[in-house]
Amino acid sequence: MKTKITVAKGDGIGPEIMDATLRIILEAGAQIDIEEIEVGEKVYLSGNTSGISKESWDVIRRNKVFLKAPITTPQGGGYKSLNVTTRKFLGLYSNVRPCRSLFPFVETKHPVMDIVIVRENEEDLYAGIEHQQTDEVVQCLKLISRPGCEKIIRYAFEFAKQQGRKKVTCFTKDNIMKQTDGLFHKVFDEIAALYPEIENEHWIVDIGAAKMADSPELFDVIVMPNLYGDILSDVAAQITGSVGLAGSANIGEECAMFEAIHGSAPRRAGQNLANPSGLLQGAIMMLNHIGQANIAAKVQNAWLKTIEDGIHTYDIYKEGLSKMKVGTVEFTNAVIANLGSKPKVFKQILESNNPIIQLPKYTRKTPAYKKLLGVDLFVHWTGTSPDELAEKMKQLGNDNIKLSMITNRGIKVWPEGFEETFCTDHWRCRFKVVGDYQITFNDILQLQHVNQMRVNMEIIKTENLYAFNGIPAFSLGQGE
Repeated sequence: MKTKITVAKGDGIGPEIMDATLRIILEAGAQIDIEEIEVGEKVYLSGNTSGISKESWDVIRRNKVFLKAPITTPQGGGYKSLNVTTRKFLGLYSNVRPCRSLFPFVETKHPVMDIVIVRENEEDLYAGIEHQQTDEVVQCLKLISRPGCEKIIRYAFEFAKQQGRKKVTCFTKDNIMKQTDGLFHKVFDEIAALYPEIENEHWIVDIGAAKMADSPELFDVIVMPNLYGDILSDVAAQITGSVGLAGSANIGEECAMFEAIHGSAPRRAGQNLANPSGLLQGAIMMLNHIGQANIAAKVQNAWLKTIEDGIHTYDIYKEGLSKMKVGTVEFTNAVIANLGSKPKVFKQILESNNPIIQLPKYTRKTPAYKKLLGVDLFVHWTGTSPDELAEKMKQLGNDNIKLSMITNRGIKVWPEGFEETFCTDHWRCRFKVVGDYQITFNDILQLQHVNQMRVNMEIIKTENLYAFNGIPAFSLGQGE
């Protein structure tokens, strides 16, 4: 039975590399029916700021599988990135990017590199929630959810299991962001325990990134939150030898999108120059996703054999390494001619009937016992003396709730701050309960009422301080 897929040929070199990709996978025996839609530059310039029509959304949602060539987003004019929009609207929580060295046929400093970056795709700082709060300070909210962590981490282990990989590594910065990245690490440890046959480890992201750039052969599958994954997946692709050879999968509970990671390269369009390899790698991932792993292996082996034969497009052609410089059409023909052949230098991809990855639906956990312990009041104040601010803010408190700390950019400046600490106009004033008093929301409102009546400080934001199951769930001030 054929799987119906949605195809968008995109802009620039997109139509050429999509035609090449479809020719190859169909010649290999891919069981697909194709429904084409128009997205990208023409749609943007017709007045649609999202680059996609409602009718095209309907097609994508109906078919569930979307193979997309690169598109051009016009500069200025409030045009939104179609990639970001598609990932968020369709709940494509997992970005999967294999990064494999093609040494000795493509130059690289890392000849045995073969890693897969699995990146969370929907939340973290990429939730895009930002505010300017004072003249001198803006904020971006970093949102990490338990459902988001569970889905991406479980997918990383299931992917490793499906692909016969041996190890999953987690990168976070939970030594600093103990609540957000701490949750990601905690969930990683919980999920890892369910896969005893797969080795697991955790690295702090800065040293992990350095190690990956220096010794990528130490890693297999790496899973991480959105921002780190965005940066390091590009680093990983580049150190393999060429970003232009990398494909990408975006996986959700209902839908999936597959693409090359490079752009539309309009200056190369229509010249029979473009390398279709990145989009072809995306299509190979698509075939695995829809349960046609045997066809995926056949295409991948033919592609590897073509690279081994030294038949290269201009972007990877190198005197002494390559044997023939070819265009898009000729490269495509060479891959098709190699269907059924196996590489001799590269490791062969074994044909298999690996099951489609199907994750269980997220099950909401039993709610924790949640207790209110205090409140952080963030204020806009142009003074420079923490002691002066403390005297003002103390007036808001009472016998049951008192000012306990003031920070500036997270650094404790009262009590017992350092004169050398530079302070902006953005201050966090922490009020906590005294003894066993049970604080209520009315108490927090009363603090603000007293401020309005007596102090008149500009409160720009409040954050309640909670304990969950008796464990305080908020960060300390640096130096507290």
